Amino acid sequence: MTKETMIEIAYATPENQKIIVCHIEQGTSPRDAVKQSDIIRFFPEIDPESCDLGVFGKAIAPNYELTEGDRIEIYRPLIADPKEVRRQRAAQGLKTGKGGGKIEE
Repeated sequence: MTKETMIEIAYATPENQKIIVCHIEQGTSPRDAVKQSDIIRFFPEIDPESCDLGVFGKAIAPNYELTEGDRIEIYRPLIADPKEVRRQRAAQGLKTGKGGGKIEE
């Protein structure tokens, strides 16, 4: 007899969020747990084969071993590169004289 583990699957958009409690067999991969959760019924845009996954805010490898109480988070693709956004803000600050420039003494 295999042991079951209770986990959660979480996904959020700006408009909606859902956490599904699942009971999975020990040794189930994170991707298989996402598929078993049927969260795709609520968010058909999720591609369980390629989406980025994490547990409690930390990215996980495909072979991550799930433990009791883990929350698998399904991450949406980034709309903008955070480094590029910071560069643009810094460049804008230099143009306007608000931050990002030299410190005056």
